[in-house]
Parts: sequence; C-alpha cells; structure tokens
Amino acid sequence: MAVHNIIVLGAGVSGLTTALLLSRDASKRVIVVAKHMPGDYDIEYCSPWQEQERATWPFLNKLAQEHPEAGVHLRTTKVYARERGETTAAEQWLASLVQKDPWFKDVVDDMQTNNVDKGERGTLQLREIPPEELGPGMRHGSQFTSACINPGVYLPWLLGQCLKNGVVFTRATQQPAEAEAEVEANADLVVNCTGLGSQTLGGVQDRTLHPVRGQVVIVANDPGALYSVSGASDGDGNDDNDDDGGGGGDDDETAYIMARGAGGGTVLGGSYQMNRSEALPDPNLAVRIMRRAVALCPGLVGEGRGIEGLDIVRHAVGLRPLREDGPRVEADRVDGLPVVHNYGHAGFGYQASFGSASAAVKLVNEALLRGGGKAKL
Repeated sequence: MAVHNIIVLGAGVSGLTTALLLSRDASKRVIVVAKHMPGDYDIEYCSPWQEQERATWPFLNKLAQEHPEAGVHLRTTKVYARERGETTAAEQWLASLVQKDPWFKDVVDDMQTNNVDKGERGTLQLREIPPEELGPGMRHGSQFTSACINPGVYLPWLLGQCLKNGVVFTRATQQPAEAEAEVEANADLVVNCTGLGSQTLGGVQDRTLHPVRGQVVIVANDPGALYSVSGASDGDGNDDNDDDGGGGGDDDETAYIMARGAGGGTVLGGSYQMNRSEALPDPNLAVRIMRRAVALCPGLVGEGRGIEGLDIVRHAVGLRPLREDGPRVEADRVDGLPVVHNYGHAGFGYQASFGSASAAVKLVNEALLRGGGKAKL
C-alpha cells in the first residue's frame, strides 16, 4: 500500500483536528509542523459556514457524553438580542447566535428527538425566553444546551489522540521553504492551518486576513450557565457601566460568559477589535468586561455585590484570524505542490473545527487521487 506523506502546518484546533482525521487513514503519514503547540501562551495562539458548524455539533456532543477527558461539556446557554439590532462589527459577530429563528434550531431539535442529554441538564430543544424574563433593552432571548470547550484540556487531548495514531509533531518557526533542515520528509501534500500565519506564509500571503483582538477575564466564579448578548450596550458609545474613567466605546466590545468544565474557570468577555494586536490586557476594558458580566448575570457574584465579588484567575488576550471572504477551506497548488487550506474562521474555529477538518480531508483525498509533486520541507 502506497503511503502518502502529509504535512500539516499549524497546531491550533484546526490543525490538530485535521491531523487527527487524516491520521485515521493508514495510507497517510502525518507530520504536524507548528510554531506554537498546546500548552503555549501566546497572543498568536488563540486556539487555548454554517455547514461546518452544523457538522461539528454531533462530534462535540459525543465527546461530551463519551469522553469526559476531552474537556468538552454540555451547558445550558442563554442568548439575548438587544432592541437596537446588530449594527457594529462586534454585534454582527454574534448575530447568527442571537437570531429569533437561528440556523442551529434544527440541530438542537434533532438532538432532542434523539433523546440525548436529558435529566439534570434539561432539554436540548431551543426555547424562546418569555418577555417577562428578559432584562431591560432586550427584544428577545433563547435558551438551549450547547457544548463548551476547555481549550487547556481539549487541545492536549487532540494532540494525544494524534500521537496515538502515529502523527509526528515538530516545532518550527520557519516558512516551509526554509524548514528542510528541521523536517526530513517528502511531502506529497501540505495542509495549511496556520491561521493568521497565512498573512506571511510563502506562496499564500493572504492580504484579506486580519487580526481581531479579543480580551477576556478568567474568573473562578460559576454562573451556572453560558450567556451571550448582541453588543455591549445600547449603542450610544457610553455604556452605563463604563464609569471606570478609562473611556472607550462599545462598538468593538461584547458581553458574554462561558463557564468551562474540568477546572477551566469562567471566561468573561470580551472585545472584537479589528486590526489591533496589542498583547497586554487593557485594564480599563477589563473593568468594563467584568461590570457587564455582573450586570448580565448577578448570580455570578451574589446579590448586592459588584465586581469585587469576582475571583480573578488571570487576564488574557488572543487574536482571531478573520478573513474578509469567510473561512478558506479549498484546494490550491503552490510551486507545483498540492496544498489544502483550512484557516480564517475568526472567532468560530472551535465550533466549526470538525466540519472544516472533514471538508479539508475530503479535499486532500481528491488532490491525492489527482496526483502531484513532492517537495522537501
């Protein structure tokens, strides 16, 4: 049986998931080459279309129920849409999540008919939140069960599954054309999962790719559910909670709460700052994030308490890879070498990971059938 050597560039959630699916085929020898690996803390390593997300849900749901060691948990989720609508980039980022009739309604309804995850977690069926339960300034809300991932557990789990299947990992900061000394392999095909690295990757240099800065606060408090709101305020640029003296508007800020399992703490967000890449957290933004979180879920700290009731673990900043034309999952050729791209998922890399990786693997198989050259990496 002929063995094809596949190089996967990048070890974020897209690269690891793609490598895992490729490694399930004994006819493929998979090598992952990456600047950052699970366990690293770096602003560029942000991993600690609807169709791809739709395909990913069953995979995550199965992991949550059958493989708790993967760090995926099912949690009650509540999303709210403000009366003002979704007009800013930050609001549009979450627009599909807060629609009254969202695309994923059929997905969670299907899970309901399959009798999955009932009991203490409640029903998976999407439920419209009654008007009397909505806070001021909200036009509608929905409740459903969603998968929440603890990246600190999930990425090492993916890496471990890859290693079990014989995937080889090597750390390299060079461009593919410069990495020959580090990776002794003849590549039949390269899979590009470099995220923002595709801005400068030789032969790719995608100028439609932009960094979107996200800042969050990790706390030990448990809100009991996941929460998201379309936007950080009512849109006047002066959030009611923004009395920290630090200024700042709300057009590139968001409000969400994600309680991660397996000791991952609760993530309070956040921001959606286009073409900004400052690595250090903004302390004034951190205060606004915490105040919005407490306003959204008072139970996070207890009745009558403010942000002083938050048990802060750390502050974090990451860059999302936003591509103007949406995620790039397609076949290409670079200097005669077959290449499959899988990058540019902005803030939805995890929830689209399995679907996008499956699509990438299909493109890999099609490219190998067509044949192609080899390149020494």
